[in-house]
Amino acid sequence: MNFKAAIFDLDGTLLDTLQDLADSMNYVLESQGLPIHEREKYKYFVGNGLYNLVKRTLPPDRREESYIRYCHGLLKEEYAKRWADTTKPYEGIPELLDKFTALKYRLAILSNKPHEFTKLVVEKFLSHWNFEVVFGEREGVPRKPDPAGAIEIAELMGIPANEFLYFGDSGTDMATAKAAGMFAVGVLWGFRGADELLENGADLIIEKPLDIFKFIQIE
Repeated sequence: MNFKAAIFDLDGTLLDTLQDLADSMNYVLESQGLPIHEREKYKYFVGNGLYNLVKRTLPPDRREESYIRYCHGLLKEEYAKRWADTTKPYEGIPELLDKFTALKYRLAILSNKPHEFTKLVVEKFLSHWNFEVVFGEREGVPRKPDPAGAIEIAELMGIPANEFLYFGDSGTDMATAKAAGMFAVGVLWGFRGADELLENGADLIIEKPLDIFKFIQIE
């Protein structure tokens, strides 16, 4: 198959955002007199949006809806202050995007971060590359693993879904790609492991960004 385009997840795929997310959530927990968590545990807390991050980090006996929403508000305030402290592209990502650009691949981003914030983060860290479509979580559009966002990107770009590579670091991303009819590329430099990626339908797993070019046809 000749691929023409690529969709990327953001957190854990293009950008290492884990420390800033962990620091922000731990600040909220500490401010509430609740136990904090080690950085590595956040690899499994993140995904599916900030609301779910809050829900997963709170003690089980504090997960009533009103309190989750209260802490979600605190987290959004705190993360707005910290989101660029340590976040950066993963090693090899600039080279990957440069090569895709040279090969005339068309690029897009699909994240579960809030939409306006996703655009802000992309502008800060990834403005050197042309992403034709950048979508975060938007009102009225179900978040990943629902394929609606990925399908919308394919339609906007005028490229059949089966001509997209879809890069992500979680089972959520793999499930999204498969449901959208795209080629699911699981990445091991992010937040989750190979087992989760394979269980959710990864067509290919790569350890480093440039490894993709060992497997796809390059004209």
